[in-house]
Amino acid sequence: MKFTLLFALLPLAFAIELTPDTWDEETADKTLFVKFFAPWCGHCKKMKPDWDALMSEYEGSESVLVADVDCINSGKELCNKHGVQGFPTIKHGSGNSLQDYKGGRVLSDLRKFAAGLNPPCNVHTLEHCSSEEREQVEEHIGKSSEVLRELVQEYENSVADIESTFKKGVEHLQATYNELQEDKTTALAELQDVGIVKALLNKQHKNEL
Repeated sequence: MKFTLLFALLPLAFAIELTPDTWDEETADKTLFVKFFAPWCGHCKKMKPDWDALMSEYEGSESVLVADVDCINSGKELCNKHGVQGFPTIKHGSGNSLQDYKGGRVLSDLRKFAAGLNPPCNVHTLEHCSSEEREQVEEHIGKSSEVLRELVQEYENSVADIESTFKKGVEHLQATYNELQEDKTTALAELQDVGIVKALLNKQHKNEL
């Protein structure tokens, strides 16, 4: 019984839960396979054993990181950044460019997909780099650390501006919705009750029969 419990808990020992503070360090130079979840989500709970098993299999991998992000607690900022709208959401790719995973969610499907993930682009040797990535390397190779840091800051500022614009737009839509809802409620309340008219019409209809 004790050994059964121990083996049941083993996947948890290898679980990696990413947060904004650990994201850059944990995801550097790795291809990601990440599950964004909510603790209360029923579908998340259902697939947790298979996902935990996959995380244990890839624990220590030098090229692929299989991990979790808690969208309700410590990872909320990451979920907003990567456009997570439902749970669980599974994504793959690099730390700065994730794509939605649309395959099956049982261990065999997850394992097959993870096995096909390519290592990330090596900017020094250009190994595993796509043509687009090679062009980026050629464009920026040789630039000073200061210039590269400025480019990263510009990117982060752009992301922040996009997020801010989106948030303001949603707030405006919400305010417009609330205003329209209030106008609708007021307008309906001002209408004369049509019940009497319907009753008279129904009576006339019966008389005509």
